[in-house]
Amino acid sequence: MDRLSSTTLLPDALQGTRDDISEQLGVVWSQIKAPVIVPLMSIAVAVCLAMSLMLFFERVYMGIVIVLVKLFGRKPDKRYKWEPMKDDVELGNSAYPMVLVQIPMYNEKEVYQLSIGAACGLSWPSDRIIIQVLDDSTDPTIKDLVELECQRWASKGINIKYEIRDNRNGYKAGALKEGMKHSYVKHCDYVAIFDADFQPEPDFLWRTVPFLVHNPEIALVQARWKFVNSDECLMTRMQEMSLDYHFTVEQEVGSSTYAFFGFNGTAGVWRIAALNEAGGWKDRTTVEDMDLAVRASLKGWKFVYLGTLKVKNELPSTLKAYRYQQHRWSCGPANLFRKMVMEIVRNKKVSLWKKVHVIYSFFIVRKLVAHIVTFVFYCVVLPATVLVPEIEVPRWGAVYIPTIITILNAVGTPRFGFLQAQFSSPFGLHKPMVLKISTESSICF
Repeated sequence: MDRLSSTTLLPDALQGTRDDISEQLGVVWSQIKAPVIVPLMSIAVAVCLAMSLMLFFERVYMGIVIVLVKLFGRKPDKRYKWEPMKDDVELGNSAYPMVLVQIPMYNEKEVYQLSIGAACGLSWPSDRIIIQVLDDSTDPTIKDLVELECQRWASKGINIKYEIRDNRNGYKAGALKEGMKHSYVKHCDYVAIFDADFQPEPDFLWRTVPFLVHNPEIALVQARWKFVNSDECLMTRMQEMSLDYHFTVEQEVGSSTYAFFGFNGTAGVWRIAALNEAGGWKDRTTVEDMDLAVRASLKGWKFVYLGTLKVKNELPSTLKAYRYQQHRWSCGPANLFRKMVMEIVRNKKVSLWKKVHVIYSFFIVRKLVAHIVTFVFYCVVLPATVLVPEIEVPRWGAVYIPTIITILNAVGTPRFGFLQAQFSSPFGLHKPMVLKISTESSICF
């Protein structure tokens, strides 16, 4: 049977119209290509190449610094005074500082028991610690479950407070801000913050608080994240590699060189005096943790990152949760930079080099350029050059720099070489990997 052509399916008038439209589009493209498209593409390529070089030199610089840190052993306990907390016969438990532990949560039905249990299991004198559960849940059933869990621990002698509020203004920042207003917080010296899916080890406070006690210039001690579900699917493995670079390299470099890095919003201990001096929690952006860290740094406070102290948590394993997280992490820093750039420039309490580090390295390169290059250059500009052969992208910009950056990112993570470990076996078989697209569907590799 003969194949039906498009002319037999469409009337001659419609076929002619379609051909006319195609010809008209071709004419328009040829007319605007040379005077408009080519110059715009040339500018886009030049800008993207410049940003690629910025990102490349930043990665090389951090790689050199982290190698020097490892070679010369500049560990936090060598840069700052650290001594274990000791009992005082005369003062008793009053020799220990009062610690507040905040756990903000929102409809956390799956993990509320684990997080509350881990916080209540922290090793510290029982009369010198307060567990504060900040429940913003909108599901009445979950609120009742969380409250019952708090009551259960209270019956065991744990000093735990269950706090709720009438609205969710400010979301997490608003909950933390309201939590600091309670009268019993006035007696606390430090505040440890854990998101609902984080589970600190019992010795967490013993390893972090001494830095704050013996070094009055330190405002924050940040621990590293440990991902308990990193092997769940391909998406979580990719996230683990990215975040491992952030903790292994970016946070370590910032702590070692400028005593500044972005607070990760959880798994950290703040000096309450520093938190208050910086202006407390603000909900003007979606990165309230980074906002607080920058403001505290501009007041002259120092931060310490402990890469050897890990706190267990979970990575987003669905595309919806991952998209929400990445949107917050991508858009929030740009908005914060817009609000604070002039405040950073005019600040007189920090050195010029620290200002350059915060503005150029921390904000421009890592928070803005990295995202723009990844999407605009590799996903838009490079594919578009196929339609505009007059534009030539240098091989070093299209191949060499991306390759070197990828290698530097991979070498700086503990999961380097995970492809060999996952795909190779003595029998040439491979372990199936799953990429979850939603709670109902998944793709296997």
